[in-house]
Amino acid sequence: MSFFSRHRILLPVISLAVLLAATFYMQPRAMSYFGLNLLFNLAVPIALATIAQMMIIMVNDIDLSVGAFVSLVACITATYLNDSPMIGILMLVALIVTYAAMGAVIDALELPAIVVTLGMSFVWGGLALFILPSPGGASPGWLRTLMTVKPPFMPMAVVASILIAIVTHLLIIRSGFGTVLRGVGGNSRALTRAGLSVTRLKAWAYGLAGLFGVLAGMALVGLTTAADANIALRYTLLSIAGVILGGGEFTGGKVSPTGAVIGALTLTLAASFLSFLRLSPDWQIGSQGAILILVLTARLIFSRKGAAT
Repeated sequence: MSFFSRHRILLPVISLAVLLAATFYMQPRAMSYFGLNLLFNLAVPIALATIAQMMIIMVNDIDLSVGAFVSLVACITATYLNDSPMIGILMLVALIVTYAAMGAVIDALELPAIVVTLGMSFVWGGLALFILPSPGGASPGWLRTLMTVKPPFMPMAVVASILIAIVTHLLIIRSGFGTVLRGVGGNSRALTRAGLSVTRLKAWAYGLAGLFGVLAGMALVGLTTAADANIALRYTLLSIAGVILGGGEFTGGKVSPTGAVIGALTLTLAASFLSFLRLSPDWQIGSQGAILILVLTARLIFSRKGAAT
């Protein structure tokens, strides 16, 4: 086993450090509190959406509805949660429960998660359009205040990302509950022989994904102060890329919460870096993909070298 395989967090850290150094070289004024705040302004919702996707990948599934789900949460937050808080809270709780139920149904009926979540993306998108047919709404005052707090030394986006990484690491990597959940992706048959219900565990994993998806939508509205039914559609691919960039794998329950957050930060920074290069928006999407491919290629090369030795 290679050094990078044993310490899968190193490659995401190096990738972020190299991209950050290149950004500072291109734009030295970004090397400040205000500059970092601008660079990572939207990192928190992307990080939360990436953690949501990680919960699904952790149990060997993939979720193609994360972006539409976050958009729906954003629409509810900018309307019901702002105008009628109790109704808004009940709607968000119902979404989390629905996500958990979706995971249970997928496992109980042995349905392909990629197909079910793709279908649910249209459901979430339709509900978002029903709630908010045109861009608008408003962020609750308390949420806007929370997302624009200016802590000392580091911007809110960086502080929040560190907190997300710590909390999810303790939950998924250090706790017994997280170990069992990872076991669903690693060896579900062993869990069944141990008397545990894989269906119930998948429901928990999907429920946690729903929770982090709700937090992502709320954080996004807190930053943008308004919502749109299509505001977070790109989060589906970004979240998958963030998990894989952070050292996660599609099978075996191999995930890294800290790496996933770093992956989300890297993708957020990549967008800013490409803007500094004055690339057109059409080229920026392709360039972000190229950055991801380069990092994954490096990981594959190191893994194969480790396997050969």
